[in-house]
Amino acid sequence: MDTGGRPSEHRPDSPARHAPPFDPELRAALAAMGAEAHEPLTPEGLAARQERDAAARPRPALGELRADGRFEVEELRTPVDRDGREVGLVSARPAGATGPLPLLYYMHGGGMITGNAWSVLPRLLREWALPLGLAVISVEYRLAPWAPYLGPVEDCYAGLVRAADDAAALGLDADRVILGGKSAGGGLAAALALLTRDRGGPVPIGQLLLSPMLDDRGTTFSSHQMAGLDTWDRTSNATAWQAVLGDRYGAAGLSPYAAPARATDLSGLPPAYIEAGSAETFRDEAVAYADAIWRAGGEAELHVWPGAFHGFDTLAPQAVLSQDARDARSRWLRRIVGR
Repeated sequence: MDTGGRPSEHRPDSPARHAPPFDPELRAALAAMGAEAHEPLTPEGLAARQERDAAARPRPALGELRADGRFEVEELRTPVDRDGREVGLVSARPAGATGPLPLLYYMHGGGMITGNAWSVLPRLLREWALPLGLAVISVEYRLAPWAPYLGPVEDCYAGLVRAADDAAALGLDADRVILGGKSAGGGLAAALALLTRDRGGPVPIGQLLLSPMLDDRGTTFSSHQMAGLDTWDRTSNATAWQAVLGDRYGAAGLSPYAAPARATDLSGLPPAYIEAGSAETFRDEAVAYADAIWRAGGEAELHVWPGAFHGFDTLAPQAVLSQDARDARSRWLRRIVGR
């Protein structure tokens, strides 16, 4: 049953609902997972899901991340506010790289309720840091429901300022910083681009928004169309947003730093790479965000992968569509870094 979100004029007719078909390779991957692939996240099941995710995605040790000396990895901490709270950062770069390196400043996914900065690093280092000569900083932002309102994006901002201020000591090129993230991390990357623009903070050269979680309202056509079908559907999405926002969930006047789809001014932002799947809950909010950037006179490259569900490249990494998506992201990164 679809219980997430609020009623909307965009709700498809029911029960004769039509949805884009899944790519055959991706559909086979979902079938192999069984019912687990479509298990919705509910408020009652949130704590259990967080425990399962923590067990399934343990933090790799620094020695493991260094991969027999191929990468230099260190943990950093930096203050967030005057109360002494700190955010953790994991800084990594190809071993032996000389000169200041461009930086991919990355926020992990997990609905802002699960995930950690360490577990995403092996993929980032293998796919981008090594072949493109990038440094990577992954942010251990606070998770809901423990984080206060705007806590996650404030954590990300504090880490970004630290990276820019200490760029020389960290071997980074402060003039070539790309904000990136996937799912919740993509939403945080978009929010961070807005926040650093408005505060006059570090100026990134790009934002890599992969299936970004941008809108708390749950009113898009795709959020209704893919209910009960996508791996992250509107029930799961509503549960996560409620945990993040509390009584501000769906409220008028919500800060765009919490939900970037609420922004009314998308001018002055760095070039964006935005992607989603055609069979994904976040499809329409991603497309709308790219369109809003264009309308504001900005630059956005939009990819909607046919037949892709949320997290398709993680669940089916060998699928042709997943390989195409990774190639497109790498080409964009290479172009942006080379400007």
